Amino acid sequence: MGDPKVEGMYEDGTGLLSIGALSRLTGVSVKTIRNWSDQDLLPPAARTPAGYRLYGPDAPARLEIVRSLRELGIGTAAIRAVLHRERSLGDTAERWADALDAQIRTLRLQRSVLRTVAARGTAAEELPQMTRLARLSAEERRRIVADVVEDALDGVAAPAYRSGLLAATPDPPEDPTPEQLDAWVELAALVRDPELGAALRRLAEFSARSAPAQPAGAADAGDPALADPVSADPAAATEAAVRVAELMRTRAEAAVAAGIAPDSPAAEPALAELIAAWIPTQAATPDPPAADGPAARTRLLEQLETVAEPLVERYWQLLCTATGRPAPPRWGTAGTWTAAALRAHRTPSELDRSAIERLADTDPERVLAGYAQVARDVGALVAAVRPDDLRLPTPCAGWTVRELLNHMVWENLMATSIAAGAPRGDHTADHLGDGPDGHIAAFEESARTALAVFTGSGMLHRTFGPYEAPGGLLVQQVTVELLAHGWDLARSVGAPTDLAPEVAAEVLEAARLIYGAAPRTEGSSIAPERPAPPGATAADRLAAYLGRLPD
Repeated sequence: MGDPKVEGMYEDGTGLLSIGALSRLTGVSVKTIRNWSDQDLLPPAARTPAGYRLYGPDAPARLEIVRSLRELGIGTAAIRAVLHRERSLGDTAERWADALDAQIRTLRLQRSVLRTVAARGTAAEELPQMTRLARLSAEERRRIVADVVEDALDGVAAPAYRSGLLAATPDPPEDPTPEQLDAWVELAALVRDPELGAALRRLAEFSARSAPAQPAGAADAGDPALADPVSADPAAATEAAVRVAELMRTRAEAAVAAGIAPDSPAAEPALAELIAAWIPTQAATPDPPAADGPAARTRLLEQLETVAEPLVERYWQLLCTATGRPAPPRWGTAGTWTAAALRAHRTPSELDRSAIERLADTDPERVLAGYAQVARDVGALVAAVRPDDLRLPTPCAGWTVRELLNHMVWENLMATSIAAGAPRGDHTADHLGDGPDGHIAAFEESARTALAVFTGSGMLHRTFGPYEAPGGLLVQQVTVELLAHGWDLARSVGAPTDLAPEVAAEVLEAARLIYGAAPRTEGSSIAPERPAPPGATAADRLAAYLGRLPD
């Protein structure tokens, strides 16, 4: 067999290759070679008398160059310019690399949209809007936010707050995850909500009133304490505000973990510490508070209530998710607890440790027996509640029987979670489930689990939280709550209120120790004590002590 490099050469002895020989030599099809020849990428060196193309000795190398450039995605015109030396290979490669980058971004965006559609179960009519939002340029995204901010803050003298909002441009990465794209789609819808604009304006007006020197960028941290005014050193002031915010979060979450009610005397030390740290951040305000007292506590409460804007908090959460920034902390638990404590404790007071110590001396077996008896009697009452009763009003203002039962179940769940070392924060969730008898099963399960945990976890011999609240105190507190709300339930459904008579007197004494120094102010869950009628049962006297009004 002859040399394949020679076979197929044209017979005139010049070393020219026929198109078939060139195809066999390079592995490129005759059709492709013919096409590239027609596009002036591989011009023939000559033709036969019959008109067939002939290629010179350099044709295989040139063909390999063309094939490589085509495999890299470079277009015909660009390859021709390289081969004709009209443009360098390096310049062409750079241009096509840039084009590929743009293509890759488009493909990644398409992939993200498709994955988001799949994850969200997007309706067909929503797809065009989602795709349009995903394709917006950085300037178009910035304009969406800027228009909302400028409109919402029109006429409000809060330049630092405005600049902080405008500085946070919603700019997702080139390859957004489905979560990021989903956040951007939701954010784009949120900024069209007039309620968000109204909330932003309220915050700006507050900033204009109380924080004229606030540094740019403080607003976008999402922390309530960062709405505070600042001193002449913006960096130091912002750092101080961050410390206050973190102190509020840690102390409030520790109090919740320890089962400390915001209107209980045990909440006072956390408030006093927070106020002491917060007062220096108010130095630049008109008439700054000089010391802890009603004026200082009222001002801090006003700040917390002002910045409690769920839509604004959601705005920052979505913005951070869409752009890959660290998400600001959620202040729901800490903010709610601190605000409730400030409403209840308008005036500083001292924590009475002696009451806690007396409660700690209670025999653990009696504590457990008291809870078990109250849970049994209240459980029997719950079991008699019919589905139609769930809509009835209760002595707890604004609560129906169903809402009251949901709170009672949560009290059990919360105490159980504290004993287990994992305090719950879902007090607003529905803990009863569906079904006509869901409330019965939920209460029975929560009480059974609570008693088992109280008994088996060693809770009664441990302390909890920064104030070392004894575990027995937490069990006694939930027992007081359960008996008091059981009394509410009995009144609502017309049942006898003489609940747990064997232990109700001891529960009343525990309530006096736990809530004896608690403020009876607006915002407190404990109303002023009422006189108990003659012949009142111990459960009735407990209700009267906590501000209920027995017949």
